[in-house]
Amino acid sequence: MVVEMSSLNQQLLLLPYPSSLTPNKHLPPPSTATEPRSPSAWIDHLRSQAQSSSSFHQAISTYANMVTAGVPPDNFAFPAVLKATAGIQDLNLGKQIHAHVFKFGHALPSSVAAVPNSLVNMYGKCGDIHAARRVFDGIANRDDVSWNSMIAAAGRFEEWELSIQLLRLMLLENVEPTSFTLVSVAHACSNLRNGLLLGKQVHAFMLRNGDWRTFTNNALVTMYAKLGRVHEAKALFDVFDDKDLVSWNTIISSLSQNDRFEEALLYLHAMLQTGIWPDGVTFASALPACSHLEMLSWGKEIHSFVLKNNHLIENSFVGSALVDMYCNCKKAEKGRLVFEGIVRRTVAVWNAMISGYARNEFDYEAIELFVEMVFELGLSPNSVTLSSVLPASVRCEEFLDKEGIHGCVVKWGFEKDKYVQNALMDMYSRIGRIEISRSVFGSMNRRDIVSWNTMITGYVVCGRHDDALNLLHDMQRGQGEHRINTFDDDEDKESVPLKPNSVTLMTVLPGCAALAALGKGKEIHAYAIKQKLSKDVAVGSALVDMYAKCGCLNLSRIVFEQMSVRNVITWNVLIMAYGMHGKGEEAFELFKRMVAEGDNNGEIRPNEVTYIAIFASLSHSGMVDEGLHLFHTMKAKHGIQPTSDHYACLVDLLGRSGRIEEAYKLIMTMPSSMNKVDAWSSLLGACKIHQNLEIGEIAAKQLFVLEPNVASHYVLLSNIYSSAGLWDQAMDVRKKMKEMGVRKEPGCSWIEHGDEVHKFVAGDISHPQSKELHEYLETLSQRMKKEGYVPDTSCVLHNVGEEEKETMLCGHSERLAIAFGLLNTSHGTTIRVAKNLRVCNDCHVATKFISKIMDREIILRDVRRFHHFRNGTCSCGDYW
Repeated sequence: MVVEMSSLNQQLLLLPYPSSLTPNKHLPPPSTATEPRSPSAWIDHLRSQAQSSSSFHQAISTYANMVTAGVPPDNFAFPAVLKATAGIQDLNLGKQIHAHVFKFGHALPSSVAAVPNSLVNMYGKCGDIHAARRVFDGIANRDDVSWNSMIAAAGRFEEWELSIQLLRLMLLENVEPTSFTLVSVAHACSNLRNGLLLGKQVHAFMLRNGDWRTFTNNALVTMYAKLGRVHEAKALFDVFDDKDLVSWNTIISSLSQNDRFEEALLYLHAMLQTGIWPDGVTFASALPACSHLEMLSWGKEIHSFVLKNNHLIENSFVGSALVDMYCNCKKAEKGRLVFEGIVRRTVAVWNAMISGYARNEFDYEAIELFVEMVFELGLSPNSVTLSSVLPASVRCEEFLDKEGIHGCVVKWGFEKDKYVQNALMDMYSRIGRIEISRSVFGSMNRRDIVSWNTMITGYVVCGRHDDALNLLHDMQRGQGEHRINTFDDDEDKESVPLKPNSVTLMTVLPGCAALAALGKGKEIHAYAIKQKLSKDVAVGSALVDMYAKCGCLNLSRIVFEQMSVRNVITWNVLIMAYGMHGKGEEAFELFKRMVAEGDNNGEIRPNEVTYIAIFASLSHSGMVDEGLHLFHTMKAKHGIQPTSDHYACLVDLLGRSGRIEEAYKLIMTMPSSMNKVDAWSSLLGACKIHQNLEIGEIAAKQLFVLEPNVASHYVLLSNIYSSAGLWDQAMDVRKKMKEMGVRKEPGCSWIEHGDEVHKFVAGDISHPQSKELHEYLETLSQRMKKEGYVPDTSCVLHNVGEEEKETMLCGHSERLAIAFGLLNTSHGTTIRVAKNLRVCNDCHVATKFISKIMDREIILRDVRRFHHFRNGTCSCGDYW
């Protein structure tokens, strides 16, 4: 074959070329026919071959033989051979034939535009838009084909603005657009920010000119759907006749891509009723709908249909869609069976299986398959492959070289790919390397909404909620981060603000909750209502959580009751919220309401997290009997087997109420396979509250083995010792901490004022008002003592003098935040403070006095629950 190809090159070399052009090495063999033909016979034969894509190579061979035989190509021969060249996308050969156009005198301006039109089309399809534009600009009498070829070429290169500009120039030259023109322009409109207005104008032009063809209507349906106007797409589809297979595929695909999955499947059903036979495109569009809806039964029916049609079994798009459907329906093993049955596995099929494993957290299997694909079979991964395997590499404990995969990304040249960059940002943030995530984010040339959401999520995951809120503001201001490509790559890039979507809001709202930033949370709520995002169940659940964690339980309940759709997460959030506010009875009533509604409609039932939430709620209110009853009936009533988290909750419930011995015995009955860390931790906390030294030592010793690097275990035991006056033992624990390099997390509190969230650390002197705050607290302390306040210096875990201990108590972070609120807000304003640790006994007592002396409501949220201080009392009733 190589010899035959070379012989054709030799024939072409007999003709003079411009010196810069070289013969193509991939041409088909020339015809061996030797019988003489007339020029018209050669050209007719050439044109006949150029009509079929399967004969493009033969057409080029015929052209070479024709020229060798001394028959000069004409205005009919050149369009035919150029069409064949465009079909095989051989730019080198196209340039050689362009040279022939010059050689045989068909490059001069003439009234016939067929040859230059074919050149424009050839260059556009072969990847040289600049050459296409040069030929186009040189056409003296451009007809509609000239314009259509150039507009189509611009579309292939995604130069959407150029397509619109060319249409305008076409109209200025009084050339009437054809159906093909408008289809290309509709495609361009669907990819422009202001495309809807232009697209409607194109639609109006078609109506005015009576252009009501099936393929133009298909193009308009696609355009409306890509612009998010699904209603218009459906309305147009429903009113036109002569729908073909492409029409049905278009509407099914459009609905599926716009998350209208139920409607996509309904249209598939309607299509089958009309008698139109589906193809691979139909199922590749419908299966994602089954996948997202987790409608396994429908997916299986489609799979059955595919198995009965051999041509569909071999379709890699259908195969990958089936793998994806099974994996999304949590049947990864079924997906693997489909995967193994696909003979010709494309990269897309491998990607479907790897991403399916990753979604189901079969992380080891995902990495194993990735290694087989790339390193054993030598297939080249793409951005989808890497974006799928990166999350798996983060979670997989067996995979140690997590940063090493970044090296592979660079080696394979994907370090600038937006999707891979997003996955890298997520990976680094989840392993605590947030600065590298920020570096990747800063290096991105174009950031879309996913990029911003990923970086915001990264900050939230790493507990840097203030940075997450700041980044949200940067995103809305633009900050030169999001760029729009223009036809000229050297033009200045335009900065465009991005609108937060539902994912942004549900990501950043927990940041408002963590910082008790109620004002910012309300701003986000107002934005959600304005943008009609508040109806999204995930956003609604996040709002319920935000208001609850900002101390506004009433607003949290109002949002909950206004939600038209709730899921189990929504219920869990509110039940937990009531518990954190010490309203166990209300939480229990809410739990019973959830169960009753679930029994009536069968949609929502308690899950494992629901029981964790209700146990925690009952624990904060001392409702031990109710909690024990639920624990012993959860499996029988809702099929939920108690997990280590449930045992830990019950240990806390018993221990907090003072039933330390029962809590200890419960731990001893836990299955040996369970992780007992949280249970022992709850028991140690209970021992600290009730000063049970004996069992506290047992719990601490267990924890020192299980989690030797967690500071809170050492701090609690040290606290137990110091409260009992055993300073030597307390110092020994502190010494052990120091020897092991374990550091206590510093106490940190936040308070919102104006547009800022102010942060205070224990003993903080960095705040601009630090001096004023410390002086204010000293004065306030004297007033409190006159009212009966006695500092609880047992909360200071250092063997220093009493006066120094009192001074250290005044420097606790929550005390500084409260003082800041008192100094900077008007009388009557509620003070809201959040703390990262449990509030100490002394601060709890002191805050009760402050609320009474200053006549202020103070809402303090610590790591365990809410404390509402008013007129000298706390909502917890000192049960915390």
